[in-house]
Amino acid sequence: MAEDNCSLLREFILTGLVHQPEWQIPLFLLFFMIYLITIMGNTGLIALIYNDPQLHIPMYSFLGNLAFVDTWLSSTVTPKMLVNFLGKSKMISLSECKVQFFSFAISVTTECFLLATMAYDRYVAICKPLLYSVIMTNRLCMQLLVSSFVGGLLHAVIHTGLLFRLTFCNSNIILHFYCDVMPLIKISCTDPSVNVLMIFIFSGSIQVYTILIVLVSYTLVLFTILKRKSLQGIRKAFSTCGAHLLSVSLYYGPLLFMYVRPGSTQADDQDMTDSLFYTVIIPFLNPIIYSLRNKKVIDSLKKEGKRDVKERWLYLIVLSVLFSFKY
Repeated sequence: MAEDNCSLLREFILTGLVHQPEWQIPLFLLFFMIYLITIMGNTGLIALIYNDPQLHIPMYSFLGNLAFVDTWLSSTVTPKMLVNFLGKSKMISLSECKVQFFSFAISVTTECFLLATMAYDRYVAICKPLLYSVIMTNRLCMQLLVSSFVGGLLHAVIHTGLLFRLTFCNSNIILHFYCDVMPLIKISCTDPSVNVLMIFIFSGSIQVYTILIVLVSYTLVLFTILKRKSLQGIRKAFSTCGAHLLSVSLYYGPLLFMYVRPGSTQADDQDMTDSLFYTVIIPFLNPIIYSLRNKKVIDSLKKEGKRDVKERWLYLIVLSVLFSFKY
C-alpha cells in the first residue's frame, strides 16, 4: 500500500516566495524587470566579446562564458517563478522537477568552477605578467572551460540520479520557488541519508575547493600590487578585487549554508532567501560588476554604440543599463 501511495505522487506544488495575494503582482513586476536586465546584460556582454577582436583573450573568454552560465541559471529558475506569481495552479510534475534541478545543478556548479578559473587567470596576469602568454595559452583556456562544464555536468548527473531513489507519499508541497534537492529531501518517504551524504561530500568539496582558489588568488594579487607601492594601482586593485570578492561572497555564502550544512534546521523562508542570491541576484549583478570595473569593456561598448543604431541596438540598450547603475 505504501508503494502504491508513493506512485500516486507525481505532481507537486511549488509554494513560491510569498503566500499573500497582495504581494504577487509587485513581486512579479520586480523580478520580471530583474530578469529582463539580466538577459540583456549577459547576452549583450556575450555579443560584445564575440564581435570585438580586442576582447578575444582568456580573461574575456572566461567572462563571456560566465555571462552564458548566468543567463542559463537565471532562465532555469526565474520564468517558472514568474508564472507561479500570476498562475492559480503552481503544479509541476516530478519529471519537470528533475529536469529543472538537473539544469540548475549544471549551471550553479559550472559557475563555481568558472569563478575559480577567473581568479586564477587574474593571479597569473598580475603576479606573473611576463609569463602570462606562456601560461594562459588558448589550449589551457579551452581545457579550463571544458573542464568547468564537464565538472558541472557530472555533478548534476550524480545528484539527479540519486533523486530517482526517493519516493514521495506524505506530501507533494515543495516549500520553495523552484525544484531543489533539499526541499525534495524534506518531503521524501525514503531515507535520504545517502542523498545528504553525497551532497555534503561532492557539493561541499567543490565549494570549498573553488572558494579557496578564489581567496588565495586574490590575496596573492593584493600582496603583489601592494609591493609596487603605487597609490593609483592600490586603489584600482582594491576597487576591482573588492567588487569581484563581493560578487563571489554573495554567491558562495548562501551556497555554503544550503549544501555544506545540509543537516541544519534552517527555516524554509531562510532557504528561499539564500537561494535568491545565487539564482536571481548574482546573475543580475555580475555583468554590472565585471563590466563597470573593466575599462576595455566600457570602451568597446562606447565604440559599438557609435555605429548604426539599427545594427547595434542591443549594445545601446546594454550601455544605457550599465551606465544607469554607474551614474
